[in-house]
Amino acid sequence: MERNIHGQSIRGVEVGPETRCAHYDSERDVVALRFACCEAYFPCFRCHDAVADHEAERLSVESGEAAVLCGVCGSGLTPREFVDGEHRCPDCGAAFNPGCGDHYDLYFEFEE
Repeated sequence: MERNIHGQSIRGVEVGPETRCAHYDSERDVVALRFACCEAYFPCFRCHDAVADHEAERLSVESGEAAVLCGVCGSGLTPREFVDGEHRCPDCGAAFNPGCGDHYDLYFEFEE
């Protein structure tokens, strides 16, 4: 499935209007993340695995480009802003799921 949210195409399984998906659909699951391999946004790594025909490649956490989309207001965050942030959108204040932190290594490459 593909859905346009705030002008971005979001790919995944049962993607809702604020980027929630079949795998993560709590009130705070309102981000989509861009993968380096296909330059496409997905609500989660499970959605990428389900709909992409290739293995996921992570973005550098130091990438200066927007790679995280707030599903509430459409603001873009860099990986570093997302990882170092306070689990909320700096623009609209929407709360993000702090559990995403358990999966940062699936989305971002960290320098050693």
